Parts: sequence; structure tokens; C-alpha cells
Amino acid sequence: MSASPRRLNLRLEYRGHGPMLEVLDVWPVLPITLISRVGIPPSHPKSDRRWDNMVAALESEHHDRICEIDISDMTNSRWGRFTAAMQKPFPELTYLYVFVRGGGDLVPVLPDSFLGGSAPHLQELWLRSIPFPSMQKLLLSANRLVTLSLKDIPDSGCISPDAMATALTVMATLETLHLQFRSPRSRPDPASRPLPPSTRFVLPALTKLSFKGVHEYLEDLLARIDAPLLYYLHIVFFMDLNFGVPQLHRLIGHAEEFKAFDHAEMLISDRAIQLSLYPKTGVVDHYRLLELQINCRELEWQLSSLAQVCSSSFALIPTLEELKIKEYDYPPSSHWKDDLENAQWLELLDPLTALKDLYLTHEIAQRVCSALQGLSGEPANEVLPALRNLFIQGFWSLGLVQEALVPFVTARQLSGHPMVLDRWKDPGRLT
Repeated sequence: MSASPRRLNLRLEYRGHGPMLEVLDVWPVLPITLISRVGIPPSHPKSDRRWDNMVAALESEHHDRICEIDISDMTNSRWGRFTAAMQKPFPELTYLYVFVRGGGDLVPVLPDSFLGGSAPHLQELWLRSIPFPSMQKLLLSANRLVTLSLKDIPDSGCISPDAMATALTVMATLETLHLQFRSPRSRPDPASRPLPPSTRFVLPALTKLSFKGVHEYLEDLLARIDAPLLYYLHIVFFMDLNFGVPQLHRLIGHAEEFKAFDHAEMLISDRAIQLSLYPKTGVVDHYRLLELQINCRELEWQLSSLAQVCSSSFALIPTLEELKIKEYDYPPSSHWKDDLENAQWLELLDPLTALKDLYLTHEIAQRVCSALQGLSGEPANEVLPALRNLFIQGFWSLGLVQEALVPFVTARQLSGHPMVLDRWKDPGRLT
């Protein structure tokens, strides 16, 4: 049996040596890759010539040979001509990347006639800072997608979770999904939110999912899909006072890879609180991670919000054995408040019933210590019942914690659950 022929790509990147179409006319019929990347300022004359040649290729009779389009220097002024050139089908297109720089909310909405409304061979679609509320028709035709990345979605371009879920139902080969909104104004209208369906569609190949937006959008989306092979999940929520995420808990609980996660790191900064979970042991052929982040500036709200998201119904929290809590800024910034209620720390720690090792940087140690030092007797055994080691950054902080936690440690000792306090020798970079 003869070997299959190699695929040859003609990569065209204008460098100021004449019109691109003249080059295409003399080359044999080969697949074409168009690349236009940042390197020359858009105001430079050479940039304009390069852009004119690229769009000319999109407009030409050779467009049916184009298999890849990579544009990372798109500007508002170029958007109109580009979208006009992309109103027809590109039958060989497998890869499309478009990034509008500095677009803000000024970029016109992507029309539903984009790519002729059909992209049956498209395998990777990357759009950034581009509004596309009427894109469902195109997505429903893209049943060979492996990667779908829609980032920095402007407020004017929000696609509803129901429409997005419907589009995903045709994507049996989808492995990576990025869905990231620019602001919390992507929140679905409560009056128009449909009831969740009785059954969910399984995305059999999806292994990586990242989402940034309001939790209601993600909940509506997850109510319609499932992803049992998921091993990488990155979630960023905009701040809310009440987080109810049962669909997120279900998704995590159904993913087999996440059940091995028993270690976590919590990072607190001026702008967000972040929890990362991972397996400490075991060798796998891919990077596994579950990361939850809530964008919020007030520490009290950070703790309360994360406690709501990581409630007792969150399948992985009760199995965690190691937790490291760090603060990003040193010295601590103004969002640390002396009058922070201890109940919020206890609420956050309460579901960690299997935790054996707790690591705290110096500032965090003082806050957690303040919450624990008031516990004695039976309450001292109810919070972190499996805790065996408490590691504190710095000798000075360790001494203060040892003195303050005497009642707590004594109560644990008397109940047969001794706890050791020691120095955390290497907290690493707080990034």
C-alpha cells in the first residue's frame, strides 16, 4: 500500500515584495495559510500594504484554497473590509484565529452570514474581543471542531447559554472549550431563562474547559451538557452575593479524573481569591487541574463567596488532605481588615473534614489563628477534625500562633487528636 501524500501548505505573510495575488497566480494549487501578526504598528505604511494584500487574497478567486487564517493585528478600521470578505464559504478552512486589538465595544457585531454561515471542515476557531450574538448557525455547521475559544466577549456580543448548548450538541470531537466574557453584564435575563432539560448531552471528547463570567450563565450551560472525561477546569466568576452552583458540583463529581485530587492551594489578593486543586502523586500524560477564582476586592466577600462555591456539596472538598493558603501581596494591602469576622474563616474551613496538613503564610496565619483560638472543648474537634500538622511561615509568626492556639491545641490533645505546629520552611513564590 502506498503511503498517503503529504499535505503542503503555502504560508503567505506579506513582506513588501509586490502584490500577493501575483504570487498566487504562478504557484501550483496548494493549500494556503494567511498570517498577519503584530510586529509592525498598524499606522506604519508597510502594515497597510501587508493588510491590503491579505484581504485581497480573501476576496480573490483563490479563497477556496485557504485552509488557515491567523490575524492578531486586527483593528476597528480594518474590521469592515475583513468581514465583507468573509461573507462567503471557505470550503478548505480548518483553522481561524482573529484578535481585535483595542476593540472595546466599538467592533460591529459579527454577522450570521460570516463564512457563509457554514464551516464543515473547521477544526479550530479562536475569536477574541469579537461580538457574535447570531453565530449559532455557523457553530451548528462546525461539527468537526476540536478547539472552540471565544474570549473577551463584549457585552454587545453575548450568545445565550441555551443557544451555546444547542451548538455544542453537534461537536462530538470537541476537546477544548474556552468561553470568557468581558463583564458581568453577560448575566442571563431571569425572566427568559428556560427550564433545564430532563436529559443532558454528553460531550464525549471534552477534556479542557475554561469559563469566565457570571455563575448563572455557567449553570444554565452545564444543565444541558456533561463531560465525563474532563481533566482541566478553570472557572472565573464575577462577584455575586449568592452563589448557587449545583450544576458545577455535578460536573466535577461526574469527572473521573478529578476524584484523585487531594491537594489544594488558595491564593488571596487585592482583586480575587483563587482555589487550585490537583493530585500531588501519580504520573499522568497530561496536566490535570481544577481552578476556581472569584473576582472581588473585599476580603470578607472573597471568603464568603468561596465558601458558598465550595460548600459541603462540592464533591472534592471533603477529600482534600493538604491545603496551602497564601496571600499575593506583601506587605498586606488595605483590604485586610482587623475587624474581619472569624465566622467567615470557620465557614470556609468547615467542609475540610479530611484535611491533614495545613500551610499558612504569616499574614494568613494570624487571621486563621484568630478564628481557631476561640475554640475549645468539643467545638475544637469539629473544625478540621483530621488535622495533624499546621505549618506556619516564619519563626516570629510560629511563636505567636503557638501562644494563641494553646486552648485549641490542648483540646485536641485531650480528645486524642493531637496536632503539631511547625515552621513552613519554603512557601515558594506567591504568584
